Amino acid sequence: MTVQGKTAIITGSNSGIGLGIARAMAKAGANVVLNSFSDRDEDHALAASIAEEFGVTAQYVKADMSKGDECRALIGKAGGCDILVNNAGIQHVAPIDQFPVDKWDAIIAINMNSVFHTMAAALPVMRERGWGRIVNIASAHGLTASPYKAAYIAAKHGVVGMSKTVALETAEEPITCNAVCPGYVLTPLVESQIPDTMKEYNMSREEVIKNVMLKRQPSKEFATVEQMGGTVAFLCSEAAAQITGTTISVDGGWTAL
Repeated sequence: MTVQGKTAIITGSNSGIGLGIARAMAKAGANVVLNSFSDRDEDHALAASIAEEFGVTAQYVKADMSKGDECRALIGKAGGCDILVNNAGIQHVAPIDQFPVDKWDAIIAINMNSVFHTMAAALPVMRERGWGRIVNIASAHGLTASPYKAAYIAAKHGVVGMSKTVALETAEEPITCNAVCPGYVLTPLVESQIPDTMKEYNMSREEVIKNVMLKRQPSKEFATVEQMGGTVAFLCSEAAAQITGTTISVDGGWTAL
């Protein structure tokens, strides 16, 4: 599953799922562009370490995914775009009648609107280069719902719908567009939540993971960032050239329920 020499832009990629995807793309031979809203020395050092480890070109480009103009500018600043992975996202949990308007606006902007802006800017570049892959990281919540997550679920359903639309618009071109729908993935952020949840429920780590965090994930196992990266790398490979306009669930059976 090689993407040797291709340029891959991964939004929200200085940690967690995005970083796992960036590492998988670099391992497959792609030159990678990391992104987040910060601009720290450690962000640029992270890109440098990936370049050294995998023998590819890697750079970090700051862009705030809540701002459409910065989303679009990211594509130009990257110096090329063969592969676009939209991963940036935030979450807030509250009943809909108590949902803060500013949180709603931010979640829709970062989780959904950014996908529109980056795809709109990337597609002309891909067409000029004669090849392209778009992978949008949606969620199991892009296919189903849970209470108290109205903005996130609306955004992720929107991402799935946009992915299908772009796939149809590019169906006769060597460009594909798909959505990956993870369930719970063991990221540093999720790992950090386990101790507090153990205290809240007075449970062991194993009990919290199985009975609380993974209650809706039939496998009772987290997906890993490496598995997410491998899934994205496959969708970017020639083996997946006829996979477009669909969703790939990495959710331990969640959406099979």
